[in-house]
Amino acid sequence: MPRIAIVSAMHQELAALLACMPDEEPLLRAGRRFWIGHLDGHEVVAVLSGVGKVAAAATATLLAGELGVGLAIFTGTAGGLHPGARVGDVVVADALLQHDMDASPLFPRHEVPFYGTDRFATDPGLSKALAEAAGAVLEAAAGGPRAGGSDAAEGLDAAALASFGIASPRLHRGLVLSGDRFVATAAESEALRQRLPEALAVEMEGAALAQVAFDFGLPFAVVRTVSDRADDAAHVDFMRFVDSIASRYTLAIVRRFLRDYD
Repeated sequence: MPRIAIVSAMHQELAALLACMPDEEPLLRAGRRFWIGHLDGHEVVAVLSGVGKVAAAATATLLAGELGVGLAIFTGTAGGLHPGARVGDVVVADALLQHDMDASPLFPRHEVPFYGTDRFATDPGLSKALAEAAGAVLEAAAGGPRAGGSDAAEGLDAAALASFGIASPRLHRGLVLSGDRFVATAAESEALRQRLPEALAVEMEGAALAQVAFDFGLPFAVVRTVSDRADDAAHVDFMRFVDSIASRYTLAIVRRFLRDYD
């Protein structure tokens, strides 16, 4: 397996995974700290992209160019847009779109100028493997046949899930939106649903990483834990959710992926 980049926007989203890298060596580039080491015997580069599309694009450029990774996984949290995307669910992106890109009337709304498209697809094989890993972890978290063992989200118990009203977390695949705005009102999320009804979730970095990955020919995938419904309560207990739920999902999903992906 090639060197793998594991990217999150914030330290809390990556904390559980970093704690399981026994030999990580920090490398500073362009104000970013990259941790180069191993996770379960696989060579990985873990990095905090920073928040927003510019920060994510700069990080992806360093990963694809100077650090020579062979594939990238972007993980973390997102706000649920689709009615079925509930808090505690996991979304694996099939494509990403910048919901705040608008060069009209020169180009159609959302289309990235001179690319001829408004969305960038993730790597199909990588996304499929990541979705299978996420499905196994969610089944374990819900107490299914694969509960416990290596599929369980380490340190995640029924009480932690119940404290956020999570009973049967589900996996979704589809379109994820990105934009340089934390969507935190019901009016904003409803406007996005009306404009892009197929969108599952919204965040602030993935589509920028996707565009850079396209430019470099870098296979990538995006997996996000739904932390809120992108409405007026989106900020409530956000950091507690990241610490107790999302970061544990990330570690368990990535570990399962590394175990099975060839």
